[in-house]
Parts: sequence; C-alpha cells; structure tokens
Amino acid sequence: MLNSDYILGLVDGEGSFTVYVRNPNSKKIVARRVRVEPRFYLKLQQKDKKMLYEMKSFFHCGNVYFQKDMRENHQNCYRYEVTKRDSLNRIIIPFFRKNRLKLFSKRKDFDIFCIIMEKIEKGKHLTELGLREIYNLKQSMH
Repeated sequence: MLNSDYILGLVDGEGSFTVYVRNPNSKKIVARRVRVEPRFYLKLQQKDKKMLYEMKSFFHCGNVYFQKDMRENHQNCYRYEVTKRDSLNRIIIPFFRKNRLKLFSKRKDFDIFCIIMEKIEKGKHLTELGLREIYNLKQSMH
C-alpha cells in the first residue's frame, strides 16, 4: 500500500526532521548524557497507528511508540521514530534525497538536518565550537 509519493505526503503533513541539542550556553546541569540527538518521526492519531507500522516495515528501521497527550481537546497519538544514526544515514536521508519533499519548510528542515548529520559524522558535536554550530543550525529549523 505504501509508495514513495504516499510517504512524502504523510511526512510533508505530519512528519518532522529534528535534532535535540543541549544549549551550549546553559549553565544548568542536565540529566541527558547525549549532547546531540537527531531524529526523524511521524506522529498520527491512535486510530491511524497501523500506517506507522507500515512505515516501519517499509523502511526496515525505527520503532512505533505510544504518546499520551494530556492537553484538553487532544487525542492520544502514536509516533514512528528513527533515532539510530546509522539508520538515519543509510536509509532515511537517502530516501528523502531521492524523493524530495514538496513543502518548502519541510525541505528546509531536512536540508539543515542533513548538514547537522554531516557534522555529527565528522565528530563536530564533540567540540564546543562544533556544538555551538549545530545548536545555531537547529535554531533555524521549524
């Protein structure tokens, strides 16, 4: 049932390429060990979770998680998420380079995501200067 165009439409509407980056200016001690966490995810309502399992089967990577939402007038959701750097580099990034997203804002986030992933692969996230560069790039994402 899934094909490249269908996946592009889903991701354009409900997907995200993001990177959690510890603020290099923060003096606060944080519990997270990791300084930079790239991830690709797609979040859908509970009734559409079957589609997320199909995405997992299509890409042969990632996991599906339940995401409880306590906000008023919001439903519980499920999210398909890929966090392993190897899977992002070998599977997710090549797919979206070959099959370009249609929305400018998604394409922009994806392009920045790819730049950050390249910096991570070069070990830039392990230096203060590199971490600041990655943090600043992240701030320009949606």
